Amino acid sequence: MGERAGESTASRLTAVTGGWAAGTPEAADPPGAAGTPGSGPGLLINLGPAHPSAHGMLKLRLTLDGDRIATAEPEIGFMHRGAEKLFEARDYRQIIVLANRHDWLGAFASELGVVLAAERLARIEVPPRAIWARTLLAELNRVLSHLAFLSSYPPGIAAGAAGHAEEAAFGAREAIQAIMEEISGGRMHYMFNRVGGLKEEIPAGWLDRARRTIEDVRASLPAIGATVTGEVFRARTRGAGVLTGEQVRQYGVSGPAARASGVDFDLRRDEPYLAYGELAGVLRVPVRAEGDCLARFECLADQVAVGLDLAEECAARLARLPRGPLSARLPKVFKVPEGETYAWTESPLGLNGYYLVSRGGKAPWRLKLRSASFSNVAVLPEVLPGHRVADLAAILGSLFFVVGDMDR
Repeated sequence: MGERAGESTASRLTAVTGGWAAGTPEAADPPGAAGTPGSGPGLLINLGPAHPSAHGMLKLRLTLDGDRIATAEPEIGFMHRGAEKLFEARDYRQIIVLANRHDWLGAFASELGVVLAAERLARIEVPPRAIWARTLLAELNRVLSHLAFLSSYPPGIAAGAAGHAEEAAFGAREAIQAIMEEISGGRMHYMFNRVGGLKEEIPAGWLDRARRTIEDVRASLPAIGATVTGEVFRARTRGAGVLTGEQVRQYGVSGPAARASGVDFDLRRDEPYLAYGELAGVLRVPVRAEGDCLARFECLADQVAVGLDLAEECAARLARLPRGPLSARLPKVFKVPEGETYAWTESPLGLNGYYLVSRGGKAPWRLKLRSASFSNVAVLPEVLPGHRVADLAAILGSLFFVVGDMDR
């Protein structure tokens, strides 16, 4: 993840409070250059690899009234790579490489949506073991993504609890990363999904190691959540960045950020895919009504516990299944029949949608991607105005987005 998110973000925002953001090219802009006509002085804040989104460059164009934000405009597109156009020039194995690089914190979930769309259009029946293994890995990847955000509090907001909680969260992430790397061979871009199932067999003894890791991470949850329950953190985040249910629906915000505003929707429960239909007794959907930063972090912390429960149940079910293939047999040159379909998944950040149109070839004729991060960032002009610059880090960190997923 590079340098630790909270420390660098806090230092940037400290510099912003005293004037221009130090160390960025935009700092040389004269006062008013970044503002809108007649709106007073403007300030362009460039949040780079210090943000939880890792390598992404989020640019915010702010106009300030003293130390309060008057207007906020996210500048979207700096990491645009034309992925949807590239999908048209790659076959169904190659586009998985592109798909899992948008949201690098939830790569397994991103590649999963592509293969689900292709399998639905080609009417491929995936073996049961592959279905349960996919569900297990999707939940482990969800926990990994959530822990990245839970481990990046700015010290000024998290106070004394930050160091211990951050250390516990990074340790938990490393443990889960190790078992994900063991089964897939990849540490960040797993490339483990294939149309029809998974790439290869589960290593011997991996399920037992995964279950022990899940138990260890669950035991560290009180330490990981210490910041969220701390008095200073709660005082700084309660009532900040309130997002209403109506704004959630207008902008298409999804995932934990939407459920913290009372929008009780989760695809895993409401339109089950993979093995989620058989996990209704384990799947809980954390919901809050307040819609502020605190509610969003509480939902995220609760969802880590739910993800671990689901992963543990999937591992137990997978261990009981009889031996069998992990992938359907496909021809060497795989082509998807002509037609169109839409598949969507509950990714760690929210709803990901995949609209696939095939003309019968070995590559998509069109593959439109709907990413969760785009909508989660698009609502910033509604959420930020009226807040102090000092609240910016807490609000941005609670909307759970990855810039590559936003720009694609």
